[in-house]
Amino acid sequence: MAVVWIAVAVALIGFELHHLAFFAMFGAVGAVAAALVAVFEPSAYGLQTGVGVVVAGVGLVAARPQVSQAFAKRGPGVSIRGVHGGLVGARGVTLDEVSLDHRGHVRLLGENWLAMTVDAESIPPATPVIVTQVVGTTLTVRAVEHFWEDTP
Repeated sequence: MAVVWIAVAVALIGFELHHLAFFAMFGAVGAVAAALVAVFEPSAYGLQTGVGVVVAGVGLVAARPQVSQAFAKRGPGVSIRGVHGGLVGARGVTLDEVSLDHRGHVRLLGENWLAMTVDAESIPPATPVIVTQVVGTTLTVRAVEHFWEDTP
């Protein structure tokens, strides 16, 4: 049974590396704890499950807020608060041409978004942009010279 718990831990770590939400990581720690119990008590499935759930729960409650906060403070970029209004000021890069009359796409925070510009000039692909407004699910963006350029 320990092998099964280790397989669950590996799968959860893989999921965490893809999403970085800091939930699956604590499930993986709980699965490792359950695997350790399984080594000593191979037939105590309830105990294994209980230890896994308790360890994961304690990690979520006690450690996840600090891990999330520490991760948010590292590196350049903006901290996104809320759903749409929090996107204003976020930086991204155009995937295709974005203009006033043609909606293009912007890669922002790991997702592709519809985008348009209010400027008369088109923004070519692979151009750093900053979000100035959000209408529905369409971003209004303007080109910036560098990703770290401040908003005016």
